[in-house]
Amino acid sequence: MPHESVPEPGPELQPLLEDCERRLGYTFENKTLLRAALTHASGAVCRLASNERLEFLGDSILGFIVCELLYHQYPDYLEGDLTKIKSIVVSRQTCARISEKLGLEECLIMGKGMTTHPTVPSSLLADVFESLVAAIYLDGGEGACRDFVLEHIEPEIESAAGGEVGNNYKSLLQQLAQREYGTTPTYQLLDEKGPDHSKCFKISARIGGNRYQSAWGRNKKEAEQRAARNALSELNNETPPHPSDSD
Repeated sequence: MPHESVPEPGPELQPLLEDCERRLGYTFENKTLLRAALTHASGAVCRLASNERLEFLGDSILGFIVCELLYHQYPDYLEGDLTKIKSIVVSRQTCARISEKLGLEECLIMGKGMTTHPTVPSSLLADVFESLVAAIYLDGGEGACRDFVLEHIEPEIESAAGGEVGNNYKSLLQQLAQREYGTTPTYQLLDEKGPDHSKCFKISARIGGNRYQSAWGRNKKEAEQRAARNALSELNNETPPHPSDSD
C-alpha cells in the first residue's frame, strides 16, 4: 500500500485515471496506487506522496521478471550474454520508450513548473513505467504484473537477443566475407516449427558456395544472428556455439 500521505484521487482525476487504465489494459482496484504511480514529486503534496517509492520497488520487480524469463528462454546463453541482454532491456531508455508507446506522458501528474516544458523528460517517462510495474504488482499480484511486463518487454528482449543491439554477428560476417572473399553472405531458411504465434526458425549462412552450420532461433533475426556466429566460428576453426540437428 502507498504511504498514508498519498491522497485519495478526487473526481477531477477520474477521467485521467480511466484514460491511463485504458492505455495500460489494466483496471486498478486501488485507485490510490495508480494516482501515486503517476505523481511526479513536483505535483505531490510531499515527497512520500510521489511515485519515488513505487519506482524503487518497480525497478527490482522488473529486473526479477526479466532475469527469470531470460534464464528459461535462453538456456544456451552464458551469464555474460544474459547480463548484456538484461542491461539493455531494463535500461532507462527502454522503459522511457515503452512509456512513450503507451502515451503515458498524457497521464502524468506534475507541478505547474513541469507542465510548461514542451516535452516530458525521458527520465520521468522511465520512472513512471517502473512505478506502474510496482503499482500493478501491489494491486493485482504477481500474475497481473508479470502479464503486463511481458507484453511490453518481450519484444525488447527479442530485439536485443536478435542482435539489433550488442554484438551484431551478421555485420561481422559481412565485413569478413567482403574482405576475404569479395562477396556478401546470404541466409537460407531451412526449416520452421511450432504454432503460428510461437514459431522457431532454422537458418544457415552461405558465403559463395559454402554453407555453414545452421542454427535455430525464436525469430528469423535471432536465427540469422546465430547462423552468422556459427559461420564465424567455423571460419576460425572453432566449434559453432549454436549446434542444430543435421542439415
